[in-house]
Amino acid sequence: MTQDDQAPQGFEFPCEYPIKAMGPNTTEFLQKITDAVQAHAPEVSRNSVHTKTSSTGKYQSVTVLVMALSKDHLISIYKDVRAVEGVVWTL
Repeated sequence: MTQDDQAPQGFEFPCEYPIKAMGPNTTEFLQKITDAVQAHAPEVSRNSVHTKTSSTGKYQSVTVLVMALSKDHLISIYKDVRAVEGVVWTL
C-alpha cells in the first residue's frame, strides 16, 4: 500500500458546508456577507444564516450553511467573502 492509498479522501461533493466570517457587529456586515455567499449559492435562505455576537459586542461571527458543489466552488465563495470590508477572519 502506498502513501497515496492511505491519504484521507476529504470532502465528498456536493455537501453541506458552513462558511464562517467574523467582522463588525453591524447589520450592514451581515448583509454583505450574506450577499457575497448568495452570489455563489442562491439557495441560501434566512434559515441558513446564523450569527453570534462577541462578548464585548464589538464583533459578530456569521455562519452561512451552503451546498458546496466542489472545491472550486468553495474557493470562489471564500474569495468573495474575504473581500468584504471589515472581515477579520474566515473559517
